[in-house]
Amino acid sequence: MADHRPKVLIIGAGFGGLECARALKNAPVAVTVLDRHNHHTFQPLLYQVATAAISPADIAWPVRSILRRQENAEVLMCSIKSIDTKARIVHASRHDLPYDYLVLATGVTHSYFGHDEWQEAAPGLKSLTDATKIRSRVLISFERAETAETDADRKRLLTFIVVGGGPTGVEMAGAIAEIARHALRYDFRHIDPSSARILLIEGGPRILPTFPEDLSAYAQRALEKMGVEVMTSSMVTDVRRDGVSLGDKKIESEAIIWAAGVVAGPAANWIDAAHDRAGRIKVGKDLSVPGHLEIFAVGDIAALDPPVPGIAPAAKQMGKYVGRLIAARVEGRPFDKPFRYRHAGDLATIGRKAAVVNLPYLKLKGFIGWLFWSLAHIYFLIGVRNRLMVALTWLWSYFTYQRGARLITRDEPRN
Repeated sequence: MADHRPKVLIIGAGFGGLECARALKNAPVAVTVLDRHNHHTFQPLLYQVATAAISPADIAWPVRSILRRQENAEVLMCSIKSIDTKARIVHASRHDLPYDYLVLATGVTHSYFGHDEWQEAAPGLKSLTDATKIRSRVLISFERAETAETDADRKRLLTFIVVGGGPTGVEMAGAIAEIARHALRYDFRHIDPSSARILLIEGGPRILPTFPEDLSAYAQRALEKMGVEVMTSSMVTDVRRDGVSLGDKKIESEAIIWAAGVVAGPAANWIDAAHDRAGRIKVGKDLSVPGHLEIFAVGDIAALDPPVPGIAPAAKQMGKYVGRLIAARVEGRPFDKPFRYRHAGDLATIGRKAAVVNLPYLKLKGFIGWLFWSLAHIYFLIGVRNRLMVALTWLWSYFTYQRGARLITRDEPRN
């Protein structure tokens, strides 16, 4: 039997895409969510997978399971080849899918500022695959240091470099310091993991530049107290498999993590849309693409004026707005409110007992900030099981200083 309901295609099962699908739950439309993966990932906690604090399954959930009770929604696992905006057809890897409304929620990936050749030496952190790759690389560095034949090799293998002083970089640096100082401290016979050198390199004058200066300064002091070397106003000029260069100065390391920038994927090229330097699609006040009132961009790939931060709450607000707008159009109801982003605040954890929280009317730091950060992240996880598992894992780690997900799941070739 033919389905004559308007077809809404949502490309991307991240925060924005899922929120849009949910907002259309009671609308007379047929929703199809397309994604290359079969799961939704809670990206704010990817760094904890990368540093062996929690397992990948603790922050991921099958998309089909999330939407299984939404009768007007289906899920297809596929890749996008191209989009015919005139015929309104999405050409996917195994399907040609017509649409009446199209929502692009594909997110962003790592930006190496024109040096894509750095990617293999310095992986970024945007997916579970990235997280497990980084976890293996960090743990393998300790393993190789255990059997290193020279002090120079041992020093290089026990040097860890995080490039980028935003929340992801700060959280990664602090977590690696905790692994070295606590979780691995007594596990080796020939090296002292607590002697590891951890560097956080930031090109700007301070870390956490979107936070107030006092919280940024506190974060730097907390990291330095943990043994992290914070290098601000330091531009990385080259990245190799055995280290990074800061102008004429080279720092040797085989565990380099990139957290310095992001760039949008190919979505703008799919629809031949105007975009900014980072590849984000320029959208109107209703998040529609100029010249295509039936196409919307939400989340990190949408470029608004004034700009909206590329964080999960912003993506969720955009997704919900577009879902409600489409529902109103299909039902013939007026909907002329422009999208307005409401910033709830910024959070970043520095490590055990330390975090910074910047809310509209409140600032928190230290242990209280860490408690707030922990409760907020547990609350926004999908599924009771994930919330319970992460909470119990954090409690266990807090009292024992251990990290139970120290699994090396891939081989790293030697140079």
